[in-house]
Amino acid sequence: MTIKFIKLTRANQRKLAPGQKLEEHGISFERLANGDGRYKINIMVDGQRVHRVVGKESEGVTRLQVEELIAKLRTDARQGRLNLPKGRKLTLSFKEAAEKYLQKLASEGGKDIAKKEYRFNNHLVPFFGEMPLAKVSSSDVERYKVHRLSAKSKAGTINRELAVISHLMNKATDWQWLDHKSCHIKRLKENTGRIVYLTADQIIKLIDAAKEDQCSYIYPFIVIGIETSMRRMEILSIQIKDIDLIKRVIYIPKAKAGAREQPITQHLALFLKGYIDTAEPDQVWLFPAKRSATAHVMSIEKQFRRVVLRAGLNPKEVVRHTLRHTAITHLVQAGVDLPTVQRISGHKTLQMVVRYSHQNGEHIKAAMDALEQRYKLEG
Repeated sequence: MTIKFIKLTRANQRKLAPGQKLEEHGISFERLANGDGRYKINIMVDGQRVHRVVGKESEGVTRLQVEELIAKLRTDARQGRLNLPKGRKLTLSFKEAAEKYLQKLASEGGKDIAKKEYRFNNHLVPFFGEMPLAKVSSSDVERYKVHRLSAKSKAGTINRELAVISHLMNKATDWQWLDHKSCHIKRLKENTGRIVYLTADQIIKLIDAAKEDQCSYIYPFIVIGIETSMRRMEILSIQIKDIDLIKRVIYIPKAKAGAREQPITQHLALFLKGYIDTAEPDQVWLFPAKRSATAHVMSIEKQFRRVVLRAGLNPKEVVRHTLRHTAITHLVQAGVDLPTVQRISGHKTLQMVVRYSHQNGEHIKAAMDALEQRYKLEG
């Protein structure tokens, strides 16, 4: 396709006074003090900035020749990619690598692609941009952390973004885009304070508030979260065909720790049966949304916050993930052994479940009372 020039035309070049210049499509033309004209280029080729003086009008250089030079540089780069000598890697900018990474990850059935895409588009690409992926250093990552902390972002949020950079680097090495990971990524220390969970009375208040809300799907969303410990997108992505009321399980094909079957209570099985019985004959999703690109509900934040406020709870403490914390904490407090809790919650490791056992509660007091009775010590 021929590039159309609006500013950098021959007529406009003639009108330039000494010291003035025109720039368009990566080409710069400057009128020198002696009346001569000089051409420069400033373009990106395979993630590398090419900034070069091409020549002067007095030397016979024309805009057409400059265009041909740019075309040749880009053609040579493409040929280099197609015929890479052994040991030579693709020169990709961070932005280009992110785009290719998401595409390749999708083709391989990767996980959490929507979240990764959000983190790239909203935070990582705006910061790293055209920087060559192979030249992203530990210093650059530290600058990114300072940048995000200055925006009042939480350590946990930033660590999720750093994890995306790390995974990109690892996959780029696997796919032979890089010879090796170009930087060491050190995570921020997160606040491991108390886990916020709802008491039995607060659960009832939240469910009652959800029943009264105008949103038809916030009530089942909360009931499922409270009774299973499933994550937000695991719930919103439930397909009707994956609900087995007889076995009392929900199959989750894209869970965080890998595909798994989520056990459900008898109450939840009966609850879901009511929704399944009234579903449309061709309904695929439990939470369908015609206007959504995925055909199911993707966002529930506003509705959840509204219900939390109506229940008289603090929306800064009670968030969507609180439902998961609540279910797991009550399982532990009910005396369920930790490996079984891990099986229900879908955590990758038992260590991730152990922190719930540190919560103060009646089960802790009961355990200490049992120890006291066992010893039968007297003062």
